[in-house]
Amino acid sequence: MKDKPNENKDDPCLPGGLIPAEQWVLPQTSVRRSLKDALGHALKQLRAGVSQVEEPFESMDDLPELSATEQRRLAPEPDFSDQAMAIDRCLEDARSEGALRREVVCLIAPPFSGVQQALSSFSEGIRPARDGGNEEGWTIILPPDTLLFDDQEAGEWWDKQDLSRPWIIPELADFWLRRLSGLALVKELFRRIANGDAGAGIVGCSSWCWQYWGHYLENAQMSPWTPAPMDSERLGLWLTQLASGSGKSSVSARTAGDGLYVLPIAETDETEKNKSSKKRKYSTFLRDLAALSRGNPGVALAIWQRSIRGRPDDDAKVEEADETSDRQSRTADCWVVPLDRLSLPTMPQSKKSFTGFVLHGLLQHNGLDAASLESVTGVSAHELSLLLSRLNRAELVVYEPSRGHWQVTAIGYPTVRRHLQSWGFPVDQF
Repeated sequence: MKDKPNENKDDPCLPGGLIPAEQWVLPQTSVRRSLKDALGHALKQLRAGVSQVEEPFESMDDLPELSATEQRRLAPEPDFSDQAMAIDRCLEDARSEGALRREVVCLIAPPFSGVQQALSSFSEGIRPARDGGNEEGWTIILPPDTLLFDDQEAGEWWDKQDLSRPWIIPELADFWLRRLSGLALVKELFRRIANGDAGAGIVGCSSWCWQYWGHYLENAQMSPWTPAPMDSERLGLWLTQLASGSGKSSVSARTAGDGLYVLPIAETDETEKNKSSKKRKYSTFLRDLAALSRGNPGVALAIWQRSIRGRPDDDAKVEEADETSDRQSRTADCWVVPLDRLSLPTMPQSKKSFTGFVLHGLLQHNGLDAASLESVTGVSAHELSLLLSRLNRAELVVYEPSRGHWQVTAIGYPTVRRHLQSWGFPVDQF
């Protein structure tokens, strides 16, 4: 039977469900928007090159920001335990359909998709459906303190891990370093999976990590799966679910200036009894956001959180977008800054050639501490400190004290990916 995506598509926690990775496609945008993005990127880089100002940001809108409480209400972070249950249901549906036969399934996803956090939540209440007698649930396998092993040491470490019971690795990128002595753990894991020496398991893997290992161990043939890309419809469903919780109440969001609707999504309106709702004029914001974020929910949410505001800048234009004239029709829970007016991170110019190596290393390894980053890039500690500080000011990287790691930011990810691609670095498929 040919692999096919499972039919569990309507869960708002994971719109579109899971699909074989080779079926993933980039959400489309208009040609007009694509040309504007390309031209805008070129102009931003040109201005950054001639400007003497270190800070690459300039506010492009004067709308008041929402309070922290309102921000959390309208654009909260997702509940990854809900996403975990959705992933579990999708995998079981795929197995029951015969689309997924492997004992060990590899789930790959771009950074900020939430897969790592969701898989880490499996041990908190999700029990393996095909292992009814297991009251202990899934075993989460965490990386060792050091990642530098020879082949024998790697084998001995895996011998101590119980792979006979259902197990999960939330993020494979945490198990290796891009240097000869840092590859042994992952190589040994895939050897055991290929030989059938591991029981039922799930390997979560960043798309940038998989870009490396998918080529390095081409014969492993893991046939990975991935969350379906967030197109405009799925993105609207997901953002609505985040804001409403149960999904029973609608959230109203309209673009500042012209008052066109972003939320609630048009498909929801068709089922409403209020006929005036069908007269709403809709913005292309969600379609453009889906394309800008490349269907990545975490990136889309970061941009969405930055774009929502408290009121429009021109009430007169808002009135033109309404077919009805009553005051209530002109209200909204929040107003949305159009993407071409939104201040987003740009790449600071530098005469140094190692910026790309540092950013690429951070993405391949799901974040690194300064010492490990120095090890995999060969950049000196002094130069690395200066560069990370500059990228941090540009909102392209951030230091996470809880992990002791530097990592690329969600809001800066589109800029970082485009920069790496323009410089010829191998990029992920997403």
